[in-house]
Amino acid sequence: MSKIKFGTDGWRAIIAKEFTVDNVARVAEGTAMWMKERNETVAVIGYDCRFGSEMFAKTTARVLGAHGIRVLFPKGFTATPVISFGVVHFKAGLGVVITASHNPPLYNGYKLKSNLGGPMFSENVTEVENLIPDQPMENIPTIQELETQGLIEYPDLESIYINHIRTNFDMDLINNAGFNIAYDAMYGSGKGTMAKLLPNAALLHCEDNPGFNGIPPEPIHRNMHEFSKFIKMNPHIHVGVANDGDADRLGMYDEDGNFVDAHHLLLLLLMYMHEFRKESGKVVVSFAVTDKMQHLAERYGHEIVYTKIGFKHICGYMIEEKVIVGGEEAGGFAVAGHIPERDGIWTAMVVLEYMAKTGKSLKQLVSDIHNLVGSFAYDRDDLHISNELKQSISKRLAEDPYTHFGEYTVQEILTID
Repeated sequence: MSKIKFGTDGWRAIIAKEFTVDNVARVAEGTAMWMKERNETVAVIGYDCRFGSEMFAKTTARVLGAHGIRVLFPKGFTATPVISFGVVHFKAGLGVVITASHNPPLYNGYKLKSNLGGPMFSENVTEVENLIPDQPMENIPTIQELETQGLIEYPDLESIYINHIRTNFDMDLINNAGFNIAYDAMYGSGKGTMAKLLPNAALLHCEDNPGFNGIPPEPIHRNMHEFSKFIKMNPHIHVGVANDGDADRLGMYDEDGNFVDAHHLLLLLLMYMHEFRKESGKVVVSFAVTDKMQHLAERYGHEIVYTKIGFKHICGYMIEEKVIVGGEEAGGFAVAGHIPERDGIWTAMVVLEYMAKTGKSLKQLVSDIHNLVGSFAYDRDDLHISNELKQSISKRLAEDPYTHFGEYTVQEILTID
């Protein structure tokens, strides 16, 4: 069978082509062997709303159980950050999430979470890869057999996570602040948790739809025109909140149905964490983030660090040092006081609490940002090109860098990634 390689955030593949029960069982066995080498005996497993996710998660649980590893397996769809939090809460050796996050519906994936609550480090992922066998193990126990042996349990992890949120945020203030919230789950696994946290919110795309209505569940404007239109047609809605397919990313809309991109949200998070939470520490962002973050960090007296693309690089800093805000332009954010993991649910509460405490709308808060660091706009265009063309372009840019783009002069070239 083919060799399985992990990418920047787990192993992803097309369902029923490369992402099969047999291949998931192989990856699960590599995971189990890695745990056994380190005498780790407990794992937390969760899954998202995609086609086959529950089946793939149960396959993973059965393989880990076959190796004597006790599996904590919350029932039902569970957001990725909830699983990451559960790993820390239960002091487990690692977490596994069956999800392809924001990718199109034909994909599924296998994410590994470290015992610290963030993405597993690259060197550990490589170790797991090297332990993946060529063939899946045979005669693995059934779920019922694992239950009999006491090797699988079903904790109510969502309730534990929600209580953790309520301990750290004034949910009564948020839910009674006088602004009406709309939430778009994008058919993802954040739907149950967010509905419980925001019981008065208008809910969109919270039903089960493993095909995501044919739209990649990534909370960017081109995927959420229906949400924007809903807000525009309902003037009583003051703010829109959206998560991706596994709820580790965040997108938002103001009361006019205008999209607030990840760069503006990162600036808002930094403003709130500095001015209201009085947190200190570094600001760590991927190098694709706006340089306005540097302006604001320096204004507040925080050191800023730029990393390669991939949240695992930000996570590394959060584990080793005090980081006030970490994030990437793709909408994954983390803040001090929580796990070193991007969490679209937690960071949504930060912004909503900011609105509730100031009495300002999201539009007004964005205006405050522009008053501090200057106005700016952002758009993204994804190009799907072959590796050969990608390498050719990279080589050309290295040999003959651009000095101008039209009328604009190139001021700096970053070679971090």
